[in-house]
Amino acid sequence: MARLKLGMVGGGRDAFIGGVHRIASRIDDHYELVAGCFSSSAEKSKASAADLGVAPERAYGSFDEMARSEAARDDGIDAVAIVTPNHVHYPAAKAFLEAGIHVICDKPMTTSVEDAEALARLVEKSGRVFVLTHNYTGYPMVRQAREMVRAGELGRIRVVQAEYPQDWLSTKLEETGQKQAGWRTDPERSGPAGCTGDIGTHAYNLARFVTGLELDQLCADLDTFVEGRALDDNAQMLLRFKGGARGMLWASQVAPGNENALRLRVYGEKGGLSWAQEDPNYLHVTMLGEPPRLVTRGGNGSGPVAGRVSRVPGGHPEGYLEGFANIYSDAAELIRAAGEGREPDPAATGVPTVADGVDGVRFIAAAVTSSLEGGSWVRP
Repeated sequence: MARLKLGMVGGGRDAFIGGVHRIASRIDDHYELVAGCFSSSAEKSKASAADLGVAPERAYGSFDEMARSEAARDDGIDAVAIVTPNHVHYPAAKAFLEAGIHVICDKPMTTSVEDAEALARLVEKSGRVFVLTHNYTGYPMVRQAREMVRAGELGRIRVVQAEYPQDWLSTKLEETGQKQAGWRTDPERSGPAGCTGDIGTHAYNLARFVTGLELDQLCADLDTFVEGRALDDNAQMLLRFKGGARGMLWASQVAPGNENALRLRVYGEKGGLSWAQEDPNYLHVTMLGEPPRLVTRGGNGSGPVAGRVSRVPGGHPEGYLEGFANIYSDAAELIRAAGEGREPDPAATGVPTVADGVDGVRFIAAAVTSSLEGGSWVRP
């Protein structure tokens, strides 16, 4: 099967996430990187293109130029990956959708609810595929957990606990010239939230993905512990879901001893489950009145939903890059199905879409509003 031609906006020299996306896109051999606007500087974009083996004539100085030029080529890109700081997501996605090009975009989707809703309308109008790279939804045991909840194995969900603590911003790292810290703590590039938008959205999306629950209201306390920082670096929230389930969410980038400790616990009438990103090949299941059991990726207790997105036998770790790769592979199936005028494999349709992007941006806005109002209950 011919590879899809992929372009990239952002992800040039010294950009961490660009390399992750490129590796992920190639793991299952569905894509070939052929074009890019890798930097806001035309000179740096061309230098990055040379590093990556992209032809000089397909290294662009702006994403607008790239969208127009690639749409006009007979061999133009099939899809673009947008891996920039948050404030570029909306204008870049808009340019490519209007050019008729499918979009794979990093989260959060936009920096405002208005832009998110406008982008959703544009996706519907264009008929193009839009995939949001909440990569943790690609982990096999996360999909196993979702399948178990959907099958009713836990019964009616009562309690959801999501947390994502890190420690890398415990000091004012943004003042050292560290690129990732610089834009993530800058309201002009990150948007109205820091920690909440960066990793709180991952915890929220994971809870929504696994449980299928829809948020009704939240009560948030967003704090900035590092003196002089412009955005929040710690967030604690209470969640009320439609249907009666209750939840708590904690996200922090100032929790010493934590690297990427994303974790989800879900409890229903019949039982519960727990999954931790730093130990991703195991799902802990606790059914009421029964001994705890361990479901393993590629081994004990896991089913075809997890098997479909596993590559190596149980006991061989799979994680971050493979999770991203599963998102890219599902996106490839959606893009090919759209091009061939057929229905996609139903298993590929669970990837986060523009609707999840809108939901995530509304979550951020509601959290910011609630905190500014002293922890009032706010509907997204």
